[in-house]
Amino acid sequence: MDAAAATGDVLAALAPSWSAAVVLVSYLAYLAAAGALLPGKLVAGAVLPDSSRLHYRCNGLLSLLLLLGLSTLGVYMGWMTPTVVADRGLELLSTTLIFSVIVSFLLYYTGLRSRHQSSSLKPHATGSFIEDWWFGVQLNPHFMGVDLKFFFIRAGMMAWLFINLSLLAKSYLAGSVNRAVILYQFFCGWYIIDYFIHEEFMTSTFILHFFFLPVIFRWDIIAERLGFMLVFGDLVFIPFTFTIQGWWLLGNKVELPLLASVANCIIFLIGYLVFRGANKQKHLFKKDPKAPIWGKPPKVVGGKLLVSGYWGIARHCNYLGDLLLALSFSLPCGASSVIPYFYPTYLLILLIWRERRDEARCSEKYKDIWAEYCKLVPWRILPYVY
Repeated sequence: MDAAAATGDVLAALAPSWSAAVVLVSYLAYLAAAGALLPGKLVAGAVLPDSSRLHYRCNGLLSLLLLLGLSTLGVYMGWMTPTVVADRGLELLSTTLIFSVIVSFLLYYTGLRSRHQSSSLKPHATGSFIEDWWFGVQLNPHFMGVDLKFFFIRAGMMAWLFINLSLLAKSYLAGSVNRAVILYQFFCGWYIIDYFIHEEFMTSTFILHFFFLPVIFRWDIIAERLGFMLVFGDLVFIPFTFTIQGWWLLGNKVELPLLASVANCIIFLIGYLVFRGANKQKHLFKKDPKAPIWGKPPKVVGGKLLVSGYWGIARHCNYLGDLLLALSFSLPCGASSVIPYFYPTYLLILLIWRERRDEARCSEKYKDIWAEYCKLVPWRILPYVY
């Protein structure tokens, strides 16, 4: 009876509501207005097949800080509670899922009706409804001047932070904030804010992955069309699964020893330095192949493959940084349950799968150049191990 009652409570909490819809629509409306009106660096994206280039206004950090300020003011004035998101977590989950489905159908319908011939807006329909709805029809659809692909990933990353902050407020009011909660919140907060500080890197190198057996979701701002796969990944998967650790800590008290906390900080720091450093080096190399790496001229194989800096240590060293960061987000939860380790576990499986696929693709593309590169950089992800 208790299990049945608990199941009933969860199903009742999952029911979408108009109040959750208001929160979601208000949030997205703010991001659209802030993205269009706030100042920001205009960054040229990658060259598309028709030789055109999109330009992105990278004002995500300013948009985030302003929203934090407005939210703080709202809480201070009594217009909202700091736990509004945590209190309506399941409602927001189901409401956002429904919104993602509706948006995906609209993208499919408008994409098929498009008569544009540009690479961004030209319809790429296969004739299969499921495939076209799932993967999308257009490369870079717009709505009222808003690049939706860029917009949705920004919305997902910010939502990750705001769900965590709401969970932190709920923990504080319950008197359960401790070292484990602080470490988790600090690591995620640092990562997300750093993402927006370096938002321009995303326009040329950012790839995000979503993994559900047996399907791989690959988010690539350059190559992927916008359909349900990416809309769901950005608006639902990122904010509602990347915060599993926060939800778990809300209901489970973890007393983290000092030594374990220090080790956790070291893992986070190493992961951050490798992840951010490797991606930054690749971004700068793409912009200027002669830009120095670690104070020295870059070493390049075949004029194409960077063998300096982090890229001379392992062929996919950015994956190592990503994995260490994911692990550091979960370690504050202790070892009593596997639930908080969903993120690093799925990421490990996914990145090994992707690394194997990348190796095969690069071997076919670069041939002898790739073979020479592999001799110079023998390790795939973790030096002396793999």
